[in-house]
Amino acid sequence: MGAAYFYHLTRRPLVETLRMLLGKSLENDWTVAVRGTDKQALADLDRVLWLGPEEDFLPHAMAGGDDDALQPVLLTTQNTAANAPDCVMSVHGAPVTAEEVAALQRVCVLFDGDDESALNVARGQWKTLKDAGASAQYWSEESGRWEKKAQT
Repeated sequence: MGAAYFYHLTRRPLVETLRMLLGKSLENDWTVAVRGTDKQALADLDRVLWLGPEEDFLPHAMAGGDDDALQPVLLTTQNTAANAPDCVMSVHGAPVTAEEVAALQRVCVLFDGDDESALNVARGQWKTLKDAGASAQYWSEESGRWEKKAQT
């Protein structure tokens, strides 16, 4: 049974935290679906991920290609991903379910702490998952590094 990890972004940009989490996921030999709500926003993430440091290269692709099933990281707006992910990373308020949390190794919800709308979506996701009995953890970077906070 997996767990949902909520990452409250207050110091680092989304792409920096995403790079870190994707790197750790690939070290665990997990396939990952980065689920967003807007194709253009995902295309922007895709472009920035390709421009990362060569030594931190993250193999990935946008969904819709012939080799989607082979991709270690697939950026998608769909609720199902062709690469059979071990982990789903929700960005820009993309939905996740308690069933996914139970079935996957990990579900990560990354949200902008400076955006009231994003905060409200994340709070709703937290409540929905917890009410459904899913395991969830809250991580904050307020101290300057990622720390697991007490759960409510």
